[in-house]
Amino acid sequence: MNHRLLLAKRPTGMVDASTVRLDEVPVPEPGPREALVRVRYLSIDPTIRTWMDDAPGYLPPIGIGEVIRGAAIGEIETSNSDHYAVGDLVFGMLGWQEFTVATEGAGGLQTLPPGVEPTLALNIFGVNGMTAYFGLLDVGQLREGDTVVISGAAGATGSAVGQIAKIKGAGKVVGLAGTDDKCRWIVDDLGFDEAINYKTEHVGRRLRDACPKGIDLYFDNVGGEILDTCLGQLALRGRVVLCGAISTYNDKKRPTGPGNYRALIGRRGRMEGFIILDYADRFPEAQTAMLGWLAEGKLHHAEHVVDGLESAPDALNLLFTGGNAGKVIVAL
Repeated sequence: MNHRLLLAKRPTGMVDASTVRLDEVPVPEPGPREALVRVRYLSIDPTIRTWMDDAPGYLPPIGIGEVIRGAAIGEIETSNSDHYAVGDLVFGMLGWQEFTVATEGAGGLQTLPPGVEPTLALNIFGVNGMTAYFGLLDVGQLREGDTVVISGAAGATGSAVGQIAKIKGAGKVVGLAGTDDKCRWIVDDLGFDEAINYKTEHVGRRLRDACPKGIDLYFDNVGGEILDTCLGQLALRGRVVLCGAISTYNDKKRPTGPGNYRALIGRRGRMEGFIILDYADRFPEAQTAMLGWLAEGKLHHAEHVVDGLESAPDALNLLFTGGNAGKVIVAL
């Protein structure tokens, strides 16, 4: 049988036991030019929470009764296609389920090169690494000597952003994280220059001390009050990259806009959002760079692996409670 997690109702606040429903259906039969995929690893990403809401976005909301949408890596079990060989590892929007069918053509799955670890493919070589690379370099237009501040700095995307910034010549990299252990990790192991515990320290005051000439580039993963604080401390022609707003995804009321947005006017600043799917045709460029930095020991990563399909909702909540360091993955 194919066990699946379906969206039972729209969440209000955090995902809980009433949000999803476990069901089972027969394992699907692949047709001509199709292959059966056994899902092995689920990529747990904050955007999944936004897809559960009945709200417009870059992808339509998940429908009630539909399999929870999410990227994953699977293994080809049987194949009627020349495009997929038994044993191939494949990546795509496989969803929160144990089996699915791969098709050829535009809706097909990406086959992983031999030797690539699945967890790395979901992290550094996957959406998080690509988001860090293009968000920092293309959207943020990092310049040598920049003072860079990153929220969610111990997460999969933020941790990569800080390291790439150092590799590319940033003058100073400051990360915000929610525990002292995470702060030590991003400084001692990842090479950030400073870390601020936003739960126990006064963020505004610490940023003024750490960035006395202001913030040249702020990479925002959290939104809310921290975004507002960083807007108020931009340097002349400072840039803000809007990657995510995880501090607001579980809000029951519509969040208000940042009060310090007017700082963009006087400081001739720029604030820009982006969707990583817009860069899909350039992923090989970033993946090649990441591979080189890994081989040189300049880029480090961490995965937080949770076992079992039924653990996926709790794994998603880790992203909002700060219970993870690095990429959250569910192993089936």
